[in-house]
Amino acid sequence: MTGTNFDVLGIGNAIVDVLSRTDDAFLAANGLAKGSMALIDDDQAVTLYAKMGPGVEISGGSAANTIAGISSFGGKGAFIGKVRNDQLGDVFAHDIRSIGVDFSTAAATSGPQTARCLVLVTPDGERTMNTFLGASQNLSVDDIEENQIARAHTLYLEGYLWDPAQAKEAFLKAAKFAHKAGRQVALTLSDAFCVDRYRDEFRNLLKQDVDILFANEAEITSLYEVSDFEEAAKQAQIECKLAVLTRSEKGCVILKDNERHEVPALKVDELVDTTGAGDLFASGFLFGLTQERSLTDCGRLGVLAASEVISHIGARPETSLNDLAKSHGL
Repeated sequence: MTGTNFDVLGIGNAIVDVLSRTDDAFLAANGLAKGSMALIDDDQAVTLYAKMGPGVEISGGSAANTIAGISSFGGKGAFIGKVRNDQLGDVFAHDIRSIGVDFSTAAATSGPQTARCLVLVTPDGERTMNTFLGASQNLSVDDIEENQIARAHTLYLEGYLWDPAQAKEAFLKAAKFAHKAGRQVALTLSDAFCVDRYRDEFRNLLKQDVDILFANEAEITSLYEVSDFEEAAKQAQIECKLAVLTRSEKGCVILKDNERHEVPALKVDELVDTTGAGDLFASGFLFGLTQERSLTDCGRLGVLAASEVISHIGARPETSLNDLAKSHGL
């Protein structure tokens, strides 16, 4: 086995988020399902953006947010994702490199513009996402380098990027390279709507290519087509090598072999924006794993990171997670 240079290497959509506060009436008037993630085309993105109130542009993307969290914990992260050589592409590349993340994927010189996600945040902190995938969906096997994959302790794959066929091929190629090098492969299901589209494919992926599964309550119950969380957890414990299931204010459940660990959520003074909660939970958990921490401590690091990101607007930490962990005895 070769040595590692990265704790976690993530592959996912390279997106710039545009966050704006709104209310339930706006969502209803525009036919938006609260708390969901919907894919939109370029024209829809322009129309919705024109209707939104003032927004804040912040580099995002689920796996990219997770890798940003790894960096904030003091870990070494790398990210593979596709942008266009345009203004938002430059913003994304600058932002992720500025926090110490290795990002060397070549920008597209033609085709769709850099992806953007229009995030509408209601007063209860819930976020409704409308995503134009743009250049990010053109990630291909040509962007996957065996040596780069082999240098990471853990490969982290974002379920949102399972839509495009060529990105799917890139995932499978990366997973093959990771296992060839003796590395672990983690997958986040990303959204219940993703699961609805690719349930059978995700379950096959879990059996053949994935060592660590991240899912929230809605995603795991959708995966096993049940309404009861405990029933879904029972199935996950049978089919997954390691399943990490988040339950919002109920904390998380960690399942491995015959083990079950439950970690409570941390209370926050004010729930501001749930965007990125699952992404940052994954960063804490994966960072803990790379440091050979116990599964319970990994869960505690995850809920700590999630509690930080939901206390402010935006899906990336504003406080050093390394300092925060130390202050909590972690």
